[in-house]
Amino acid sequence: LLARVYTDIFRGLPAIVTILIIGQGFARLGRDLFGPSPYPLGILALSLIAGAYIGEIFRAGIQSVERGQIDATRTLGMTYGQGMRLVVIPQGIRRVLPALVNQFIGNVKDSSLVYFLGLLASERELFRVGQDQAVLTGNLSPLLLAGVFYLVITVPLTHLVNYIDARMRVGKRISGVQSGLKEVAELADVGLPGAAKAPARFKGGSIEVKKIDMAYGAIQVLHDVSLKVEPGTVTCLIGPSGSGKSTLLRCLNRLVECRAGDILLDGESIYSQTPDQLRRRVGMVFQQFNLFPDRSALANITLALRKVKGMSREEAERAALARLHEVGLLERKDHRPANLSGGQQQRVAIARALALEPEIMLFDEVTSALDP
Repeated sequence: LLARVYTDIFRGLPAIVTILIIGQGFARLGRDLFGPSPYPLGILALSLIAGAYIGEIFRAGIQSVERGQIDATRTLGMTYGQGMRLVVIPQGIRRVLPALVNQFIGNVKDSSLVYFLGLLASERELFRVGQDQAVLTGNLSPLLLAGVFYLVITVPLTHLVNYIDARMRVGKRISGVQSGLKEVAELADVGLPGAAKAPARFKGGSIEVKKIDMAYGAIQVLHDVSLKVEPGTVTCLIGPSGSGKSTLLRCLNRLVECRAGDILLDGESIYSQTPDQLRRRVGMVFQQFNLFPDRSALANITLALRKVKGMSREEAERAALARLHEVGLLERKDHRPANLSGGQQQRVAIARALALEPEIMLFDEVTSALDP
């Protein structure tokens, strides 16, 4: 809320109004701290303005990163913070670099306002307490009225644009049945009631699904679904598009939460441990692969090995190279996803998941881009 208020105010006010309000309103404090020079307060005003714009640019960059990227980090056992810091934020920054450069150039040009007003200040005591009666009495009414005028125009426009952007990204919210979706960022810290605090024990690889229900808004996707998979076996889910196959897989590693029922891993409920603990045992390969586009094939695999399993760089690279060799992509270890074919990307995704040595592997349309 505080960040939103800060952004609304300093994006909504014209630069010259902000400079004058801060310059006059804090003139006495500025003189005590910086002496008679008006420039420090002017630079402070420009910094506050720039911070509001840069924050919005970063927000837009982060929101432009595909949701599948954070899902991929979750299935690799990374925490929400690790996924944001190592994958999402670097991609977001790279996408908004031109906008950041433009903002920097604009800030440099706006500094001319501080210089110009500083010249006036030296002649007319614009920023300094002294001859200017408005500053002596603290009467900033004209500037404040101007600021309110601009805020009345810009703040509603900002929130309207944010509302339209949110609706375009998530679509129309359907009332009625509430979705069981929960942000894993919250679950990573608190888990569900009764979550185990000790690390999960690796005992096998059996799964039992017991009468689970799942809905997206008012759309019922899974209802009263039960399934049992024995250790060491391969089970295929077959059904038409939209029948809930991918949703069931996401329920198994808690990328989404069931509305009812339970899922047992080796006889224990998956809700007795945190999602991060669970995903160290259950790997997943996505239908869209969700490789990290700014990292090579090798780096896609070593990232979780180092950050989740705590391997050294050398150990992680040895394990990653072994997996790439198994899928026939050792010679393309330095290629980024954009330089790989669809089938090659899918093989890298498989190698990435297998490198963590999970007890159970979930594959969503795993052969869709592979050779027969």
